[in-house]
Amino acid sequence: MIKRAFDCALAGAGLVLSAPLWAVIALAITLEDRGPVFYRHARVGRGGRLFDALKFRSMVPDAEARRGPVQATEGDPRVTRVGHLLRGTAMDELPQLWNIFAGDMSFVGPRPLRPGEVDARGDGQLLRLDEIPGYQERHRVRPGLTGLTQVYAPRDISRTSKFRLDRLYLKRGSFCLDLKLILISFWITGRGEWEKRNRRV
Repeated sequence: MIKRAFDCALAGAGLVLSAPLWAVIALAITLEDRGPVFYRHARVGRGGRLFDALKFRSMVPDAEARRGPVQATEGDPRVTRVGHLLRGTAMDELPQLWNIFAGDMSFVGPRPLRPGEVDARGDGQLLRLDEIPGYQERHRVRPGLTGLTQVYAPRDISRTSKFRLDRLYLKRGSFCLDLKLILISFWITGRGEWEKRNRRV
């Protein structure tokens, strides 16, 4: 209950205080290519319930039309000029404050996954994420905007290793740990180093 109340209070304050920034970002995205401002994508939430996660669009319109939902890489040509700035500061995820306020997400928790997502093993074999140990446990809580995995896990480690971090959070999570992870995330955002680190899951 304390975690949920904190999420609502912080997300509500964030939505009000960032309203002018939303207008500036929306204008910049529109002026660049006249495409849609927001990007919606299905994610798996608490208890396996699906919800639409919101983001400011950082890629060209219909970026997934040809290749499907492929994770962005360094120098990805699909990312727009405005998108590079948004991704570096994590401002593309600002609309997820609404997801937090609505109860779909929390500020801190496992990264929300796409339904039916797969992982490529070292031998090239594709493995469904729901077959990896720890997949079900991570859905006992709301997915998070940030968390142990988002802050500390390199992008190129296996999902199995990332899920271990998620399980560690489930075991040792506390309000103090949540505050620490939020402050670290603000620090990374302020330095514009999310994309330089390229370590978000």
